[in-house]
Amino acid sequence: MLPEKNRIKKKKDFEAIFKNGKKVQEGCLFLKMAKNTLDYSRFAFIVSQKVSKSAVKRNKIRRQLVEIIVKREVKPGLDVVVVVLPGIKNASLNLERLIIKANV
Repeated sequence: MLPEKNRIKKKKDFEAIFKNGKKVQEGCLFLKMAKNTLDYSRFAFIVSQKVSKSAVKRNKIRRQLVEIIVKREVKPGLDVVVVVLPGIKNASLNLERLIIKANV
């Protein structure tokens, strides 16, 4: 689980990231990222009901994504939103490629 300080929660933060952020896509995952003024990075994961009607499956995908972020060294000063699109097969493999592609 991500520490409290590393989570994006406020609507204005999401709006700023989606408005001004850079988009990188890999398969059924896309990542929006923007710089922040903090000395640490913050993350959010969006897995909609279109991916799966089962909350258990959506939360499993979310936990897999969080685990990858926790294990990796991510550059400080970024706000990152990871959006999972319908049709995802292997979220963890796609996120690894996406992080490398985005140079996070």
